[in-house]
Amino acid sequence: MDITRYELFDTDELLNNIKKTRLLGFDQAYVYENADIALKEAVNPNTLIPAQRYVLDSIYRSVVALYEAFSKKSINIFALKGGLFFWKLENGQEIGPIPLIPPVIETSVNANGLTVDLINDGMHRVYTATSLGVPINIVYIHNASHPYYAYPLIHGWEDVRKLNTLPKGFVKKTYRDAVNYKALFRNFNDRFPGIQEKR
Repeated sequence: MDITRYELFDTDELLNNIKKTRLLGFDQAYVYENADIALKEAVNPNTLIPAQRYVLDSIYRSVVALYEAFSKKSINIFALKGGLFFWKLENGQEIGPIPLIPPVIETSVNANGLTVDLINDGMHRVYTATSLGVPINIVYIHNASHPYYAYPLIHGWEDVRKLNTLPKGFVKKTYRDAVNYKALFRNFNDRFPGIQEKR
């Protein structure tokens, strides 16, 4: 991956933006307005519980390439204390700015009634950190106003499959409301445009 340039931003800017995140539904409520939000450093990625039943190999390889590219610039993307915007060269054209922040983790109650640290945003980054055996910094959120739109996987990473493509009819997550689950979707794109795009 050819990173042409990048701009870092600090912890305060990261957390202040996260705090202003809105839901897609429920009158676009500020889901974290009264939540406890903090940056946690050097977390064991195996302790973070996914809601998503798959990772795509192409995105996994992209995260590895990003990790290697920034390592050459003495930046560990799994140890960001804030975030960054970067630009990359693709087919002779500069693409960007592309936002990169630590994964967003929320406390969530699973189907067994246990509270776990659920991966809200950053599934592939957490998976990659797990596969590389490195700790990861996270944005940790407790007491969101509305629950995450899907339940944590009961068996955690054991229930996650690595796929080349999604099979037709593959059940990605167990939604709290299968009909209107997007109402509880956290719109991070509003604060960091493009952050929820698949690359």
